Amino acid sequence: MQKRLQKITSADVKALQTLSIETFSETFADQNDPKALNDYLQQAYELAKLTRELADPNSAFYFIYTADKLAGYLKVNVKEAQTEDLGPNALEIERIYLKKEFKRQGLGKMLFEKALAVATKKGCTKIWLGVWEKNYPALAFYEKMGFKQNGAHSFFMGKEKQTDYIMVKELNN
Repeated sequence: MQKRLQKITSADVKALQTLSIETFSETFADQNDPKALNDYLQQAYELAKLTRELADPNSAFYFIYTADKLAGYLKVNVKEAQTEDLGPNALEIERIYLKKEFKRQGLGKMLFEKALAVATKKGCTKIWLGVWEKNYPALAFYEKMGFKQNGAHSFFMGKEKQTDYIMVKELNN
């Protein structure tokens, strides 16, 4: 099955919004209060906010397709766009999300490899991300990709305080 990546532009913002809400919901709806989840989705994936993120030169988004079906996306950040300061030569993987039906097909690895290629091109010495401590499939995936836990930060879903592990992979450029 043919798999391909495509850089997301501002013309794709509505498709990005729909995909973001769908994939985040599929991943986290079972473990969170429905109202808190809905409130988060409305705020995090609001069109104007996504449009600003797409316009930021320190962020990049990529759709992944399989057999011409939109399967998921990647968002990476460098410099000031990063959500935490892990140094000047770091790249953050802020989002790797796949639709449920496309998981376990190697697409997450393709998105990770794209992030790695972007980091290498930009001369980054490490890649990092935050992952919810209860997202066991994601934790296993990132450990398999060579990430190690390097700290934690709080993430709020409504009033519920959750913990995201900060995971880092050092790069040998």
